[in-house]
Amino acid sequence: MRFWWRQERTRVRDAVAESRLIDRRYRVIGVLMCVLLIALAWRFATLQIFDHALYAGRAESNRVSLRALPPTRGLIFDHRGQVLAENRPAYRLVIVPERVVDLESTLQAIADLVPVSDNERARFERQRQRSRRFQAIPLKGNLDPESVARLAANRHRLPGVEVEPYLIRHYPHGEWFAHVLGYVGRIDQSDLGELGTERYRATTHVGRTGLEQTYESLLHGEPGVEKVETNAQGRVVRVLDRQDPIDGQDLTVTLDLNLQRAAVEALGDQAGAIVVLDVETGAVRALVSQPGFDPNWFVNGISETNYQALLSNPKRPLFNRFLQGAYEPGSTIKPFLALAGLSEGAIDPFEEKFSRGFFELDGEGRRYRDWKREGHGWVDLEKALAESVNVYFYELAMDLGIDRMSRELALFGFGQPTGIDLSGEGDGLLPTRRWKRAQFNEAWFPGETVITGIGQGFVVATPLQLAHATALLAAGGEAPSPYLLNPNPTRQRVLHQPQDWEAVYQGMESVIHGPTGTARAVASQVPVRFAGKTGTAQVFGLPDEADAVDERSQENLPEHLRNHALFIGYVPADEPRWAVSVVVEHGGGGASVAAPIGAEVIAELATWMSQEEPSETLANAPGGEGP
Repeated sequence: MRFWWRQERTRVRDAVAESRLIDRRYRVIGVLMCVLLIALAWRFATLQIFDHALYAGRAESNRVSLRALPPTRGLIFDHRGQVLAENRPAYRLVIVPERVVDLESTLQAIADLVPVSDNERARFERQRQRSRRFQAIPLKGNLDPESVARLAANRHRLPGVEVEPYLIRHYPHGEWFAHVLGYVGRIDQSDLGELGTERYRATTHVGRTGLEQTYESLLHGEPGVEKVETNAQGRVVRVLDRQDPIDGQDLTVTLDLNLQRAAVEALGDQAGAIVVLDVETGAVRALVSQPGFDPNWFVNGISETNYQALLSNPKRPLFNRFLQGAYEPGSTIKPFLALAGLSEGAIDPFEEKFSRGFFELDGEGRRYRDWKREGHGWVDLEKALAESVNVYFYELAMDLGIDRMSRELALFGFGQPTGIDLSGEGDGLLPTRRWKRAQFNEAWFPGETVITGIGQGFVVATPLQLAHATALLAAGGEAPSPYLLNPNPTRQRVLHQPQDWEAVYQGMESVIHGPTGTARAVASQVPVRFAGKTGTAQVFGLPDEADAVDERSQENLPEHLRNHALFIGYVPADEPRWAVSVVVEHGGGGASVAAPIGAEVIAELATWMSQEEPSETLANAPGGEGP
């Protein structure tokens, strides 16, 4: 009995302990539940009140997305309002992968209807990997009408294949303006790193060379944006809002289509360059580099066949001659050295010097020949320029020395870029003693001074530099830098006495209109008086020819060894308005080849003088609107 009582007593004591334990547990659970409820309430408050804007935006972004809209590229006009670069309506073939049952079979069926290059196929595959299946992916652009018709006739056999319209950059005058306008090309990933993905997020092309590259920021415009509602798969359901893009600016440049055509036709199939500048304003009226290329080939990606054809062409059609070509100026340098001689007192315009056909340095056996073997006899400055007497300028070069010659030529812009608003301009080369020591670690030799006097040796210039120097000379030593859209406010100044300028002008006019001028044969081609200077740059020297390169026939030489032919001039002779430079690669003689070409261009300019010159307002206004 005691044992049972004790057991009951123990059980009573356990019930009390258990009750207390349960109470404590209830209290802990209650506290935990309160904490959890408070935490849950705080989280609800955070989501619904404090972070409402953040999560509402995220939710909205899952439903609404922004789609960039490309701007229309600005057009380019010449200063008369004639179109040089335009956006032409075209058609392209696109494929929507999710609507295609068998992509490989579809691609083969398309190839049976229209030609598809390996590059186009590879580009399609790259973009397909980055796109969603419901997005249209371009396969081929700029379809010709026959291709569009074949695809339309077979549309029922090609589900998921569409032909859609778009705008494509087009250059209506092809090769004529290829080097000055440049071209646009497709944007790649490396371009986006430089251009910025925000502004170019909807753009497919960017300016690669020429004006298209220089004024890309003006021509491109600003993209628009379209707010669209999408479903869970990212498919557009409807358009909610739209901000239209801002189209690129139309540019009216200083070039003249008619003059450019005349210059191209005058040069014909010969390789070379022609530059025409407005003497007073610096406006560039013509910039020709021949042979050219069709810039339309590059817009959608040039084919390997066409590109290899350009690269293998021995006349280098991709090379920009007026901007980067480096040519010995030959005798076209003589008017500038004559000014240097007059300014330094090394020559008197009326003093006569005797040309016996060659010049010799004291203590040196070599003879530096004139182009006229028997010599020119007694000549003053006017006759020396008119007949391009080498001996006269050999002596002048020695009297001046290389340092004074280089200093004077630098005043006319030789050896430095003109500052034209095109990228990639060459510097040319204006040698000095210091330059040769730094370049070759050699002293300057007297014989190098002699041949510099006739524009041979180390001195080289671009056709654009020659035209700019001619404009400076024609304007009496003050002229602005050449420009195509934005004028350069700075003006170069070369100070000389008025009588020095007049003496050189008279000599250059006698080159054309004098009885013994080297270019007297072209005087009848132009209805007004003009002035100029012929020149020939030696490419390959013959043993019996020495330095007599100016007017010697080279018909027996292969074309690639013939001299370069040069001409500079300005018109009218009394009140110059335009300056011209002509370089014909391996043309032979300056008087026989380059001067007639220059005369054709000047004849076109002469017709302008019978008409009212168009207002320069548009040409001088950055981003001026076209018609």
